[in-house]
Parts: sequence; C-alpha cells; structure tokens
Amino acid sequence: MLKVLHFYKTYYPDSFGGIEQVIFQLSEGTANFNVENTVLVLSPRGDTDVSSFHKHNITSAKITFELASTPFSLNALTKFKKLAEKADIIHYHFPYPFMDLIHFLAGVKKPTVVSYHSDVVKQKNILKFYKPLMHKFLGSVSRIVASSPNYVQTSPVLQCFRDKVSVIPFGIDEQSYPPVNDEKLAFWSQQFSTPFFLFIGAFRYYKGLHILLAAAKNASYPIVIVGGGPAEAELKQQAAELALDNVFFVGALEDADKFALLKLCHGLVFPSHLRSEAFGISLLEGAMFGKPLISCEIGTGTTYINIHNETGIVIEPNNVGSLRNAMDLLANNSQLAAQLGENAYKRYKDFFTYEQMINKYMAIYNDLSAKR
Repeated sequence: MLKVLHFYKTYYPDSFGGIEQVIFQLSEGTANFNVENTVLVLSPRGDTDVSSFHKHNITSAKITFELASTPFSLNALTKFKKLAEKADIIHYHFPYPFMDLIHFLAGVKKPTVVSYHSDVVKQKNILKFYKPLMHKFLGSVSRIVASSPNYVQTSPVLQCFRDKVSVIPFGIDEQSYPPVNDEKLAFWSQQFSTPFFLFIGAFRYYKGLHILLAAAKNASYPIVIVGGGPAEAELKQQAAELALDNVFFVGALEDADKFALLKLCHGLVFPSHLRSEAFGISLLEGAMFGKPLISCEIGTGTTYINIHNETGIVIEPNNVGSLRNAMDLLANNSQLAAQLGENAYKRYKDFFTYEQMINKYMAIYNDLSAKR
C-alpha cells in the first residue's frame, strides 16, 4: 500500500473551498488504487489525533497565530515529521508559506508533489520577502502539478520550473452527484421566473460579485447567488443601494438545493476578475449540467474550461457592460444558450472527468514511488 501525506492550511470540517474539495477528491479517488491518504491541516479546533474520514484520514495541529491569512502552529512541525516518516510521498498544496518552512525544518528527503493551485496574488508586499523561500521550496520538490496549460503559460513562477511541471486539470465525478430531487426542483422553480442566471461560490475579493451586481441593474431576468463569505455584508449593501429587486442571495445551500438550481438555471455566471481564481470548480459543475458559461479572461483555468463562443462567453475582466451584454445575449437567445450548454458538457466529458484526474495523479505517484 502506498502512503501519501497531504499538507495544507485548512480542510473539512473547518472550511469548504475549492482546494479542500480537490484534496478530498484526490484522497477518495486514489484510495481505490490502494493508496492510504492522510491529510494534515491547521485547525482552530486544536490538535486532533488521526481519524478516519470517508476513505482517508485527517489530523490537525492547533493554530497558534495567523499572519496575512496564513495560520502558524508550534505543534505542526512535530506532527508533520512523525507523519512524514510513515509516508511514501508528501503531497503539498500551494500556496501556503508556512508549509514551505515546515518542509525544510523537517528535512524532507522523500518524493514530493506540489499541487500548484494559485500564484500569490493579494499579498504582494509580503511576496517580496517570501519569494526566496518560495523559489527554494519549489526548486526542491520532485514534481509540480498545475491545473491548466493556461496557468502555466501566464505564471512567471511556474515558468521558472517548467521542466518539472505537469498539467492535470481538476475533475469532478458525475456519478457521485445524485439525481436532482423532484421536490427541490418544484420548490425552486416556484421561487424565480425563467430564465435566471446562477452564481455559486465563496464571497471573496476576487470573485467579481460587485461587478455582477452592477451588471444586474434593470435586467429583466433574475440572478440567483449561492454562497457566503467575507464580503457578504458589503455585497448586500451594494445590492440595497442599487435597489436590485432581481438579485437573490439564497445563502450557502445543501447539495440537493444547489443541484436543483444548476438544473433549472439558464446559464452559470462566473465573474472572477483576478488571478486568485486559478480554475473554477463551479464552472465545471455548470458544464457538467450542460449550461452555457460566462467567465472572464484572466489567464487562468477559467478560460481552459470555458472556450469563447464554444462553451459560453468569455469577457474582459472588471467590465460591467460586457458582463451585462453576455447575460442579455444568452437570455434572449435560447437556441444559442442550449448549443453552448451542449458543447460545455462535451468538453467536460473530454477533459475534466474525475477518472482522468485520478489516473494522471496515480501515474505521478507510481513514477515517484518507483524512483525511490
């Protein structure tokens, strides 16, 4: 049995972001290939013993303090070293500067994989000090995995390590999504007139929701926003100031409700306008449900999922008028929307299935294990 140790700053049940979802899918999927996965995270819940979670294990170290959205732990090094001794491969999830430090303090000599989820975008001042450690860390690992060729081409960091970078797009498992609940379909179909556009995601600074709200003013169709997060109060204040009676904040919903809305919506709108949005799992879900996609060209995986005039519409970032025009076009042309949605589903099947992602990661694990 191959033993893999994953390390990142957060995980279930403390947070439910895209990186956490990827770690979960990798841990569950590779377990079917006789891989024992353990996920080490930092947690406000404190130190916890290794415990089983679905088909993998979780353990946490207590957060001692946080700096620039980065949690630190005095106990993490000890826990990491003990777990690393038992592991065959260490799988890091980047970016997390404290992780880089732990890697060197622990003196890791085993094969290492880095899933490169995003460049460091927001903390530009801190990046000046972190950059030497970051480059040393990425230079020391065995393999770096990016989620799209677009991101590799536009990331100055990844270009420095191009010889060790592989591209494995994230994938989602259509079979793991249960049939849409008829009661949920009936309920939500009564809440909104059609066609309506759907956003699903965390309310973070890079999601472009303030642009979506501005584009929604005086639109003839509803826009349904699923999720929550740090910018929630600010966004609701903006909606109130714009008197948006066609925008509906429905909160963070259970999967059954989310799937019903994906089934009912006319299209998925994903207005992320900064490179912090490296991929976009919600875009994949929209494609899997056969919906036309609207996203921005930010040089990341969003435009690897959504191909302009093939699977949806790609607009320039931070452009209220372009976003409004894209929604108007799809709202007023059902035939075009249906064709783009069919193409989006086909592209999902061709490039973004769960099986493809797991098989490609297993090839890396097996290759590194064989070279030990």
